[in-house]
This record gives sequence, C-alpha cells and structure tokens, in this order.
Amino acid sequence: MVNVFNKALDETIQVNRIIGKVEGHSQGPTVVFFAGIHGNETAGVFALDSIFRTLTNSLVNGTVYGIAGNLNALNHHQRYIDEDLNRLWTDEKLNALKNKLVYNIEEKEQTELYSILKDIINTNTGPFYFIDLHTTSSKTLPFITINDALINRYFSKVFPVPIVLGIEEYLNGPLLSYINTLGYVSLGFESGQHDSAAAFSNSIAFIYLVLVNTTVMQSEDITGYPVYYNQLKEQSKNNIHFFEVVYLYAINKEERFEMLPGFKSFQRIKKGAALAKSNNNKILSKFNARLFMPLYQSKGQEGFFIIKTITPLILQLSIVLRRLKLERLFVMLPGVFWETRDRKVLMIDLRVTKFFAKSIFHLFGYRKKKISRHFMMLFNREQTAKVLQYKNELWYKKSSIF
Repeated sequence: MVNVFNKALDETIQVNRIIGKVEGHSQGPTVVFFAGIHGNETAGVFALDSIFRTLTNSLVNGTVYGIAGNLNALNHHQRYIDEDLNRLWTDEKLNALKNKLVYNIEEKEQTELYSILKDIINTNTGPFYFIDLHTTSSKTLPFITINDALINRYFSKVFPVPIVLGIEEYLNGPLLSYINTLGYVSLGFESGQHDSAAAFSNSIAFIYLVLVNTTVMQSEDITGYPVYYNQLKEQSKNNIHFFEVVYLYAINKEERFEMLPGFKSFQRIKKGAALAKSNNNKILSKFNARLFMPLYQSKGQEGFFIIKTITPLILQLSIVLRRLKLERLFVMLPGVFWETRDRKVLMIDLRVTKFFAKSIFHLFGYRKKKISRHFMMLFNREQTAKVLQYKNELWYKKSSIF
C-alpha cells in the first residue's frame, strides 16, 4: 500500500495495486481500468478509489477492476523512477524480462502488472474492455487516444470527446498498444491537466460512461448520470471529432528542450509559429494544424505532437476498404511484400516505394511498426481484433451500420 497525493483535491489516499474489484450478480463484460501508469498523474487513481467505494455486486453485471500502475512512482509523485513504465510494453522487452536476474523499479512494476493482466484474461469472460486513465502536463480538452482498429473507433464514438488516432506510430511500448495487439478494445482517456480539479471530475464522469456503455451498469443506478455526459461534452467544447497524429517532436537524450509558455492541446497553430526551444534555438511549426500534448514537465521524451482533423468521408472510406480486405492487392505493387506467410506484417522497401503516401496504408488499417534504413514494417490491428467478441454489443451494431 502506498500514499498517493492529489494537489487539486489537497488530499492523500492509500491504495494497493488492486484499487478495487467487483464481481457482479450475473455474468457479463469484464472492464479493466488502469490509472497511475505515470506516477504524477493521480486524478484517475482518486476517481477509481472514489467510485469503488460505492460499487456493489448488486449494481454490477460482469466484473470491474481498478488497477494502480506505477506504485513506486505514485508514492514519490513522479512520472517514473528509472524509466517510463508506459514505454516498456513490447514483445522484445517482455521477452527480455524472462532472462533478467536484476530488475529496475519499472521492470518490477511491469512484471506484477503483466501477471495480473494474464490472470484477468484467463479467469474472466468477455467481452473485455481495457481503459487507461491519464492526465497531461498542459491545459487540454478531455480526449481519447486509440490504436486505429475499428472496434476501438466504434466504442470511442459513444463518448462526447475528441478522438485521436495514430499515436501508436510515434510511441513505442504503451500498455494499451500491447493489449490491442491481443485483439481487445483498449483506449486511453486524458481527463485534463495534472493538477486541475476538472481532471478528477472528468475521470469520474468517463468511468461512469464506460460502465453504462459496456452494460456493466444501468444508467438509472447512477445518481445524476445525464450530468456526466453533458459535463464531458461541455468540457470538450462540443469538439467531437476524429484527429490523426501527423508529427512528433522527439527530444534527444542530451537536448535541452523547453516548450514556450501558454500552449495547450488542440490549440490551432500556423506554419512558422515558434513553439519551443531546443538548446535555446527556436523550434518552428511545420504545419497549419493543431498542437497536441505540449510538454510542460521535466520528464518525458515527447516534446509535442501535431494533429489534423480527419474528415468523415475519409473515415467512412477506410471502413469500406477494411471490410473488403483489399490490402491483399498491396503485394502486387513493387517493393511491397509480406514478412511471413501468416500475412500479419507488411514489408515496405523504402528504396522502391518512397513516393507512396503513408495515408494510403492508413486507410486499410496499416500503421508503422518498425523502420530501418531501407524497410518499414506495417502492422494491421484489424487482423488481430476479436470482432466476434463485440459484434453483438449495442455500440458496435450502431456504429457498423452506415
């Protein structure tokens, strides 16, 4: 058990790894909430602790878990101690843990979380939902981030907040990206700035919306439920759109990076505008677009992202193309071939296909997995998505018809 402090609430609570678990009166979905994967992001931990104090099995259909991420970092109110826990979830790093004799702080945390995750999947019934609660160092609208699989898109659409696709191409090793490779619905929710009161209240609202939209709870059993939906809608300023990450400014190890003051997520920016400083040299925007998650804390390797709105026509076109499974035609193009016979990874020879637009592959659900000097590996979330587990859910039926 560790002490967790929240500045906005001016309160300290004590939590274990399992913040809460409620098994309902009848069989149903399994919903797993993570919070505090970064130790300075405590709003989600407080929200889960508050809600689990009121949940009883008579109100729940299925099973609900609340899991604290980085206990050591939460206890010290730091993003991480040795390395970022939310950048360790790759097959390579997980396999490497099997042969290690000495773990750093975050590797110990990861082994515990990995064991819990496997146990949940092996001992519960689906459909499974995995939700990771976060906050940001800058001011922001509440928003959802997802890996670009249709099951994630469809489920995210039930929430009145912006949805950001494609971040998996720029971050290596987030927990939810790993879970998504297992085929389950998984999404991240960023509730607000780290130390704001809104971050806590938005987390509460979002958790309740998840429980209702997964049918784990009935809306009439939640006092003031309509208020939670309207709260998130108002906090989002009715900005209920899909966005796509198009750029990341990655901070080098020895670089002195400083974000210029006053920026916030979803703020419109113009090409040529000064955004930050690198070793006292100005960093200028390369886009007319929107700024996303500017870094205003000492720890972190991502200085800022740039995002652009995705038009509804493009979203619908991508659905049609994925259903038709026309990606098999890619290998008829020069420089494109399957890595292995199971057709899970598409290999792109950059010496041949350098003029192919990345957006074309995105339409079919392919996102960059790895890149070397001459080759790029593209991974398709649709191939691993456990669609059969979700196809009878109301949110899936509504979104898959157009």
